[in-house]
Amino acid sequence: MPFSYRSLLVGLVAALMVLLSPAHAASDPADAESTTEHPEVSRFPGFYIDNSKHNDFNEFSFSSKNRDRDGQPVGELKAGQYWFIDYILKDGARQPSAVELIRNYENAFRKLGGSMVYRDPPESAVYRMPLGRGGERWVQINIDAEGARYQLNIVDVAAMAQKVEFSASEMADALKKQGHVALTGILFDTGKASIKPQSEALLKEVLTVLTNDKALNLAIEGHTDNVGNAKANAELSRRRAEAVVAYLVAHGIQAQRLKASGKGDSVPVADNRTEDGRARNRRVELVKF
Repeated sequence: MPFSYRSLLVGLVAALMVLLSPAHAASDPADAESTTEHPEVSRFPGFYIDNSKHNDFNEFSFSSKNRDRDGQPVGELKAGQYWFIDYILKDGARQPSAVELIRNYENAFRKLGGSMVYRDPPESAVYRMPLGRGGERWVQINIDAEGARYQLNIVDVAAMAQKVEFSASEMADALKKQGHVALTGILFDTGKASIKPQSEALLKEVLTVLTNDKALNLAIEGHTDNVGNAKANAELSRRRAEAVVAYLVAHGIQAQRLKASGKGDSVPVADNRTEDGRARNRRVELVKF
């Protein structure tokens, strides 16, 4: 259906302001309960969220390569953090055309260095853009009711993050059988003893081990690779072990059940000449005492 250049421009500016904002969460009172939208890819003005889904890791097949002989869309399967959002036009709001919706998202993505990958006229398009932290974002828009309803499928492409290196039960079993367990998933800022936030899940498993076995005492040993000065590495590994102890004590474990020591690069378990070996050597070991 026809639309004026002025309405297209107004809609474009409004949508770009929202789409390009660094962080925007669903907050419209008209949105269905417990729905949410992508924090960086938001709605066209005048729409509310009818339903949505968000997975830390999922797959979606984007219709990015025309159609097969049976008329079914053909495309690329992408995996990563996934969102589905279903938008419906509010009563009394101006209804955009399908073309206006598609062009708004296309222009917004071009502003961020992306592009339209494929358009399936008249009511579907796929976009792709690079992410500053590496990887890429894929978005598919499907439009219904001549622009009164549309859905976004979004994948921030990434490998699946392994949430926990060891479960509490696996750690407890290793401590019982071997007396020690090595953890490479407790991460620190480079050259520092500050624990990175992504270590939280694994640290909680260590807490569970200690909480479930009140008789268990653990020595927390810090280890580094051999990059840098050996004396500095020993000091850094000690401070890192102390940071882990401080975390456990702050979360309810009695201090007398724990002790910290730094081994530096003196006890390698892998070849320091390779990146993989150095990564394995940068570890925290739990040792029964």
